Amino acid sequence: MPTPHIPSAAVRRALHKLGADIYDARRRRRLPMAVIAERAFTSRSTLQRIEAGDSNVSIGIYASVLQALGLLEGLSQIADIRNDSVGQSLASADLPKHAHPKRPTRTSRDG
Repeated sequence: MPTPHIPSAAVRRALHKLGADIYDARRRRRLPMAVIAERAFTSRSTLQRIEAGDSNVSIGIYASVLQALGLLEGLSQIADIRNDSVGQSLASADLPKHAHPKRPTRTSRDG
């Protein structure tokens, strides 16, 4: 039997903020929960859980709600290489120090 996943405090804070931001976005658009839930193909109770930052709701449902609010583009930018300074630094560190052009290989016909 798998061990239940208990998210860290940092994960809980991030999801709580995401849920609060989704709630605020819905309210700014003056859209009732029922409308967003219908557009996201989910239930009103699941939308309530999302707005509360529930870590047990799948990322797919979070994405559907973001799409229903017109905010899906932001999700696709989260781990984009342009926003990953640590990953860029690590990749740059792995580059060779000196670049040497490859010499053409000689064949028996070259003489």
